[in-house]
Amino acid sequence: MLAAIIFSARYVVRRFGLPAHTGIRLQVGGLAFAFLVAAELLLAYTLQGVSPADYIASRDPVSGPVYFASLVLFALMPLLVLRGGDPSLQRR
Repeated sequence: MLAAIIFSARYVVRRFGLPAHTGIRLQVGGLAFAFLVAAELLLAYTLQGVSPADYIASRDPVSGPVYFASLVLFALMPLLVLRGGDPSLQRR
């Protein structure tokens, strides 16, 4: 999963030419995070008939924090990739 997160973040940064500006990259990561969580909660509701609160509460004590940490990493990855990469993507 980590490899997929890194690959997709690198692709988005390169494809859309995101500048290495912290605010822009955090906004992109936050938007991706919001879409991912919304899709997951919608699918849980649609396929399993579980409310968002029940779905979140159903996480066990070990996988819940690990999952949350992976979501935070997912949101931060556009900021973390290509920090010293392509000079044309650097802040001017």
